[in-house]
Amino acid sequence: MARRTIGVKLGLISDVHGNRPALDAVLDDMPDVDECIHAGDVVGYGPYPEAVLEAFRERDIVSIQGNHDRAVLGDFHENFHGIPKAAALWTADRLSDDDLAYLDALPVERVRHDGRVRVVHGAPDRPNQYVYPEDFEPSLLAGEDVLVLGHTHMQASETFDAGIVVNPGSVGLPRDGDWRAAYAVLDLDERTVECRRVEYPKERVQARIEEYGLPEALVGGLEHGELVFGRTKRSVDDDI
Repeated sequence: MARRTIGVKLGLISDVHGNRPALDAVLDDMPDVDECIHAGDVVGYGPYPEAVLEAFRERDIVSIQGNHDRAVLGDFHENFHGIPKAAALWTADRLSDDDLAYLDALPVERVRHDGRVRVVHGAPDRPNQYVYPEDFEPSLLAGEDVLVLGHTHMQASETFDAGIVVNPGSVGLPRDGDWRAAYAVLDLDERTVECRRVEYPKERVQARIEEYGLPEALVGGLEHGELVFGRTKRSVDDDI
């Protein structure tokens, strides 16, 4: 185990996906933290990509690049098609050159706090691969105290002797059956994670999705906290 950091609290978020009302609700609900860290997919799906990027800059949110961020830049992996691709193309048309440059400059992973916190989007060695809560195991850790994951949109945390593996869940489009925006608070000193949920005005987001002509499935996904594109989670290694 790496040495402990005294008194550091971190806000952990992931998969905002262009949902500014959900992001605002999370940031308003979040207690005082030393840093807010985002595990990828700033944009994609949601109808407020410009406003979300504005918030990331204003609040100095530390982020990595997710697969939807890469898709907005034109990098579609082999399973990226249909609704996700349509939303990515729509998002790319909305963003300024500065916004696109911001996304392009994001790293695929980050190591923070003297190596104690590692942030990735998918699997540590495969950024497009899902790591579901049942896949959490000590072998995912590589000497860091805490591994922060995103991508599945499923909130979970597990503590091992080797350290903590945590997915704070999705801010903008949860897929674990709970529509509320998800995030977590990490105490590095105590080695504890508090997973939290907060309501936000999802009806406003749903109306904006319909107004902009984004895929209708996104409206139901926000309503029920679940978005499935006709495939099982184990059907492919790399997913959307």
